[in-house]
Amino acid sequence: MQHNIELSFAEKLNWLRLIRSENVGPITFFQLLNRFENAGRALEAIPELARNGGRKKPIRICAKGTAERELEQVLQYGGQMIGSCEPDYPPLLRHIPDPPPVISLKGHTDLLGKNMLGVVGSRNASAVAQNLTRSLCTKLGNNGLVITSGLARGIDKVAHEASLSTGTVAVVGGGLDVKYPRENAELQAQIENGGCVIAEQPFGTQPQARHFPRRNRIISGMALGILVMEATPKSGSLITARMAAEQGRDVFAVPGSPMDPRAKGTNNLIKNGAILVESEQDILQELSGLKSRPLSEPEQPALPFDRNLSPNEQTLDEARPVLLRLLSPTPIDIDALIRLTEFPPGVVLTILLELELAGRIERHFGNRVSFAS
Repeated sequence: MQHNIELSFAEKLNWLRLIRSENVGPITFFQLLNRFENAGRALEAIPELARNGGRKKPIRICAKGTAERELEQVLQYGGQMIGSCEPDYPPLLRHIPDPPPVISLKGHTDLLGKNMLGVVGSRNASAVAQNLTRSLCTKLGNNGLVITSGLARGIDKVAHEASLSTGTVAVVGGGLDVKYPRENAELQAQIENGGCVIAEQPFGTQPQARHFPRRNRIISGMALGILVMEATPKSGSLITARMAAEQGRDVFAVPGSPMDPRAKGTNNLIKNGAILVESEQDILQELSGLKSRPLSEPEQPALPFDRNLSPNEQTLDEARPVLLRLLSPTPIDIDALIRLTEFPPGVVLTILLELELAGRIERHFGNRVSFAS
C-alpha cells in the first residue's frame, strides 16, 4: 500500500465503513484492501465472503450515514480522522502487524512524526515511582523525545503532566471525546490543546476492558521503545512490554525493591532482557542508534496472491474441510496451518478471511487464529 497519500472524503468514508463493519479487524481490513484494491469494492464483496465462511444471517455492514455522522462528530469536536496511508499518520505505527486503519485525533499532528518513547506503569504507583517518572519524563522531553502514554491513573498521568510543555501524546481506550477516568478530564483537555490525543474506537465509545490491550499496541507501536516504571506481575503494563518486544521495540524497565509487589513485574522484565534504567542517559544512549536507522517497508498483512489469479472455487471447496479440521479453540500460527494443509497460502488465507467474516474464528497477537470462543 502506498503511503503519504491524502484520502478523498469518499475514500475516507469507505475506509471508515469497512473498519466499522462487523467482524472486520485491522488485519482483515488490510487483507480486504489488498485483495480488492479499494475499500468500496471490499464492502461489496464482504457479504459473499461471509456466506462462503458459513454465515447464515446477513453480516452487518456499516451504513454510509453512520460513517458520515462519526466523521462529522469528530470534526465538530475540533478533531480530525486520519487513514494509515496519510502523511500525518504516526510513521512507526504503520510497521506493526495490525495498525489501526483509521485514527481520530485532536491536537498537534506534528508531534506524531517525532521520536517517541512510551511510558507505562502501575495505576496505584508509589510516591518514589511517581517522582522518578516525573524526573525522567521532564529530562527525556528536554532531550527531544515526545512522551506517549495511556492517560490512566498513576504513572500515565504523571508522565503526561511532566511532558506537557515538551510534547506528549495520549492514546485513549474509548472514543476521542470520552473523558476517562473522570479525574483526568482536565489533563485530557490540556493535552488536546498542547499535545495530541488519539483514539481508535468510534466517537462516543465508553472504554471497556477489551479496548485497553488494543490501545496499548498503539502506544508501543508509535514509539521507539517502551519504559515500564512499576508493574505487578499481572499488570497491563507487562502486556504493553510484550507487545513492544514483538513489534521490535526496545523495552526499558526501572528496578525496584524486591519487597514491593509493584516492582516484581519490572524486575522480571530486567531478568528477561529488558534494559535496566537508572537515569535518562540509559534510554537516550540506547535510542540514539535507533533514530538514525532507516525505516523498512511496513509488514502489513497482505494476501500473497496475484489478483488476476485468485484461488479457484474447486481448490477452495477442497481446502475448507481440511482447514476446519485443523482449527481448534487453541490459537495456532497461520504459517503452521499453511504448512500442514500444503495448500497455497492464498487459498488458506482466503478461507481464514471467510471464516473471520462469518464470525467463526478470531485472530490473536502474533499471527495466530483459533475458533471463536
